[in-house]
Amino acid sequence: MKEELARTIRHYNQKGWSPATSTNYSFRDEMEQIWVSRSGVDKHEFSASDFMTINASGEAMGEYAHVRPSAETLIHTQLYTLFPEIKVILHSHSAYPLVVSEQLEREISFTGYEVQKGFEGVLTHDCTVTIPVFNNTQDMVEFSAWLCERRAELQHHCLIIRNHGTYAWGKSLFDAKRHLETLEYLCYCDFLKA
Repeated sequence: MKEELARTIRHYNQKGWSPATSTNYSFRDEMEQIWVSRSGVDKHEFSASDFMTINASGEAMGEYAHVRPSAETLIHTQLYTLFPEIKVILHSHSAYPLVVSEQLEREISFTGYEVQKGFEGVLTHDCTVTIPVFNNTQDMVEFSAWLCERRAELQHHCLIIRNHGTYAWGKSLFDAKRHLETLEYLCYCDFLKA
């Protein structure tokens, strides 16, 4: 998983979805151990050795105990707690979701797009898909509480943080990528309509 996810991270950096050293990514291995991308690493050069282990509270473990994980690590641990079946979480700072989020309140809806079927469980374009939008905050304890409060709105395996970026997850890297890229494409379409 490390090598495959590291390749994905480098690919998303090439697409402009992780400017500077931004964004973070994680996976849960077969032993239920959570691995997250180390903070402050240039995603253009990200490698399999740039993952670190954390516990369920988001604290660094083992040989990484001296390394400070990303401040957003609690978002990852909370999502793993809320959705025990997920194995991979991807976080993007792509421009289109960020820009469209400025005009939104609590959600964004998409109707009639064929690519909506990229979200697990969506079987037709002839429906409305709604993705929750959260306010940005530096208080990750507060944000974790918001995730719990709005869990029922997270049915399409992704969310947008206003003026920040997106999170998407899945039972595999393939699923997480599909959800992230579907959301990215739909936000791009929404941007073009504005």
